[in-house]
Amino acid sequence: MGQFGFGQSVRRKEDVRFITGRGRYTDDINLPGQAAAFVVRSPHAHATFKIKGTAAAKKAPGVLAVLTGADAKADGLGSIPCKVPLKNRDGSNSAMPPYPILVEDTARHVGDAVALVVAETLAQARDAAELIDIDWTILPAAADTKGAAVKGAPQVWPEAKGNQVFDWELGDAKAAEAAFKTADKVVELELVNNRIIVNSMEPRGALGAFETKEDRYVLYTSSQGSHTIQGLIAESVFKVKPEKIRVVTPDVGGGFGMKLFLYREHALVLWAAKKIGRPVKWTSDRSEAFLSDTQGRDHVTRARLAVAKDGTFLGLKVETVANLGAYLSNYGPFIPTMAGTGMLAGLYSTPAIHAHVRGVFTHTVPIDAYRGAGRPEAAYVVERLTDIAARELGLTPDAIRRKNFIKPQAMPFTTALGETYDSGEFAAAMEKCMAAADWKGIGARKAASQKKGKVRGIGMACYVEACSGGGPENAWIDVEPSGAVTVAVGTQSNGQGHETAYAQVAADKLGIDIDRIKVIQGDTDTVKSGGGTGGSRSIPVGGVCVDGAATDVINKGKKIAAHVLEAAVADIEFADGRFAIAGTDRRMTLFEVAAAANDPKKRPAGVDAGLNGTNMFQPPASTYPNGCHIAEVEVDPETGTVQVERYTIVDDFGTVLNPMLLRGQVHGGIGQGLGQALLESCVYDETGQLVTGSLMDYCLPRAGDVPDLAFDMNPVKCKTNPLGLKGCGEAGAIGAPPTIINALVDALQPYGIRHIDMPATPQKVWSAIRAASAKRAAE
Repeated sequence: MGQFGFGQSVRRKEDVRFITGRGRYTDDINLPGQAAAFVVRSPHAHATFKIKGTAAAKKAPGVLAVLTGADAKADGLGSIPCKVPLKNRDGSNSAMPPYPILVEDTARHVGDAVALVVAETLAQARDAAELIDIDWTILPAAADTKGAAVKGAPQVWPEAKGNQVFDWELGDAKAAEAAFKTADKVVELELVNNRIIVNSMEPRGALGAFETKEDRYVLYTSSQGSHTIQGLIAESVFKVKPEKIRVVTPDVGGGFGMKLFLYREHALVLWAAKKIGRPVKWTSDRSEAFLSDTQGRDHVTRARLAVAKDGTFLGLKVETVANLGAYLSNYGPFIPTMAGTGMLAGLYSTPAIHAHVRGVFTHTVPIDAYRGAGRPEAAYVVERLTDIAARELGLTPDAIRRKNFIKPQAMPFTTALGETYDSGEFAAAMEKCMAAADWKGIGARKAASQKKGKVRGIGMACYVEACSGGGPENAWIDVEPSGAVTVAVGTQSNGQGHETAYAQVAADKLGIDIDRIKVIQGDTDTVKSGGGTGGSRSIPVGGVCVDGAATDVINKGKKIAAHVLEAAVADIEFADGRFAIAGTDRRMTLFEVAAAANDPKKRPAGVDAGLNGTNMFQPPASTYPNGCHIAEVEVDPETGTVQVERYTIVDDFGTVLNPMLLRGQVHGGIGQGLGQALLESCVYDETGQLVTGSLMDYCLPRAGDVPDLAFDMNPVKCKTNPLGLKGCGEAGAIGAPPTIINALVDALQPYGIRHIDMPATPQKVWSAIRAASAKRAAE
């Protein structure tokens, strides 16, 4: 292991560029002659409309084009695709209505795209939009997740009766029913997984151009994978071959799942650019993002756990209503079904589980992946239910978990929902976390809080997630005689530190200085293919590709070195950036071999020019990172204010590439999980208007809300990954919500409060305390 090898906390190479203001984001890119685009959006959640006239808008100063849904239809533009058709429990197909680029006559959520105005400046486009004559007929809206499925609720789509998108199940219903018949106790809980607005620091943006000579579109956009956007827009919207669309993703300021998807604006700027013969740029402002970015979570769940009197889990039944919004985003139906439901087994050996998920349409912004994408929702259900079961059976939170954990000697273990965990030491991680958190000393800290007129609680959650799977990934490495090394890989950094991490993998394998390595991502012209970034797959999948490509470089280099040094290939060794004949001092550096690779006189017959390598890796299975989180909270009963005082984590991420980068990922995820648990709530009123439509109304976590975090690891190598890696990007957001709510409910035990839904705002906590106190006084 060298200075920059596996396990080393290498500082991020890209940060110098970012902190000196030299980052290059989508809005920093300007093309000669570009125009500005403004999207005209519906002010109503549900309304039919008729565009009576656009003439005044077209004549307004600076206006270059006014485009409508009728224009899109006339030009043959396709719709935004949903790539996850599901089968219902009865074998029928799920509802799959269209998701048009611009709607023609019916708006289905506030912010629905009705028209596009293109002008010389954004101000001119905004002003012209006011001149479009639109006649609206407002209709009743269904905005409530549970209420959308109630008989008589306003219909979002006529072909989706009862607003049902799908009716899906996983597991063995008969086995689960049998388990409940033998149970000594049944524990039941209904909970809400609140809707989240993603709020990436960098808003979405898109800059489109049409190259007439090449007969192709060029799109610059902030995304989580250029090739994904290229394929979706080529196949579904413009109906051309992928090579007819170049997609370039520069630096990205946060994605969290939301920037994985094809959005209307991607197609709109390309379409408009071709029509006016000039590049067209659109950049979202924060208010527009609240109305047009995909949102996350939004489930209502009823869960029941069958338990023996000694605390052994016998069976689990989960019924969930999942909100999909007004349209099906690219992978929307996947999130509450195949992405997360399999994780309802948690870390436990529960023998029988059945899950039933109903997706519903509502007159709200579409829902899709948000950090964790289904796994946080599952962990929240399992870990809240486990805590309640422990309390009702008179067991401690750790005792009931320890009793039901899957044992290390049982690995690989296939759960009742079909997930096969390859590795993990769950009890060991929990015990290490409890020791670090001083679980035994909580009594004294509770007493100290009581003296201040406050109440304190401690809570834990033990999570597991499935990630780092999916389709294949590719990497390419080129070594130049000058000493420069280029690594190209098909994932996409959104701020995680890929330029450092991939360079670290290559530097470790090739035995060279990390500063020699340049990492390229995001351009479909220079990176041949790619699966993008999502599901914590970049290092466990992309990193394996880079390692394999470096191995390919070495193997090719051995052939060239053997030819130059006049030795057998089998006698050539490689170490510390040098090829050498074993047992001799005859050697060549990596870059000397690269020079030979470009010299026909020194290159052996049958070997292509250049010292390069490539690798493709198809994950054979998901990885299963896991861990234990413990939080302590202090509550002021007079105000309902909740303060997270201490937070301790012990995670298992298998082999660790860069502890500092990993720690940053965990810290960021916990910040977002804390936000969901205590602060963030996307609220629509009964008419479908977004009440929390700005950062004045929607509360994000601030620095003072997140305590210092005590982080440690209990690593167990992944057995299905060549490097032993497990994904880490979403873990914090998975473990934090149940941990914090479990701690809060523990603090509220003096009032007899059994559960409180997220976000546990001061008003909600204060109201719960007052209601519980009044109830006790009346008894």
